[in-house]
Amino acid sequence: MLAGPYATMMLADLGAEVTKIEPPDGEISRQVSDAYFASLNRGKGSVRLDLTAPEGQRQLGELVANADALLVNLKPSAIRRLGLTYESLRDTNNKIVCVAITGYGLYGGDDPAFDYVIQAATGVAALTGEPDGPPTLPGYSSADNSTGLTAALGLLAQIVSGRGGQIDVSLRDVMFSQLNYHASAYLNGGVAPVRRHSGAHSYYVPAQMFATAEGHLALFITHDGFWRSFATEAGIEGYERMADRAEHRDEVVAVVSSVLGTDTAANWEKRLRPLGVPAAAVRSLPEALERNPDVVVDSGGFRTIRCPVGVAGYQPDYRCAPGLEDVRP
Repeated sequence: MLAGPYATMMLADLGAEVTKIEPPDGEISRQVSDAYFASLNRGKGSVRLDLTAPEGQRQLGELVANADALLVNLKPSAIRRLGLTYESLRDTNNKIVCVAITGYGLYGGDDPAFDYVIQAATGVAALTGEPDGPPTLPGYSSADNSTGLTAALGLLAQIVSGRGGQIDVSLRDVMFSQLNYHASAYLNGGVAPVRRHSGAHSYYVPAQMFATAEGHLALFITHDGFWRSFATEAGIEGYERMADRAEHRDEVVAVVSSVLGTDTAANWEKRLRPLGVPAAAVRSLPEALERNPDVVVDSGGFRTIRCPVGVAGYQPDYRCAPGLEDVRP
């Protein structure tokens, strides 16, 4: 519903000709809302095929014969049963790149693998939230979106190689990969990650959310230069070295919290940004979009978020997503 459509929408934005294959009754995400479908399928063509029937397989073969790649987002057993692997299609087109997006790998079984389930299974949810509260999840589909981008990267890399082949991308592997430094600390030093108050970073101090006189501020001090600039503006003395701040984490956080409480999040952002200090007031999505109207584009009557990849001299054609009534059977 999301990972595969997002991957192929990114490719369509970048100039690929993308044909979406839907079942006879249409893809299931059409049932969520028109706006949801538009946010993941702009710029694509679409056909409705019954891949369980001989005629549908014949039509699939016609598409495959002239395609650079086939990206599939289904259960592993369905991918193999419907003949949507490189092994099944190489005789039709040995240059085609076949990408399988699954929960646990093309040969990893059919266990349910939706975004939230994967976040729970890989340790992401356990790292999110307050230390004395329950595990929680980010407010968007981070596993699906990340997997979609990874799949698009794998597809392009294989096309650049000039060889056909099978690309296997799983939500599980992508989320483990995104836990990179947490996993390395545990695997190489036995240091298990823990949830910290206000989303504090494991290594950098102060790098977390802080309450202010009004609203919350994200402050991210990653090196001593940032600290000097911040401390001078905030009137804080000491803790000049990163190691000192890490060793005295609780003291530093307490001092910073006290100072930040003397002004609003919006004002702190205005004061710190000109100094090059990474800081931002926490905003709602509507507030953020109002401040960043340049990220919004029109795609056939739906307002969506533009492609995040800017290519010099190229402007994406933000065409509408195909309506089901426009999709030929």
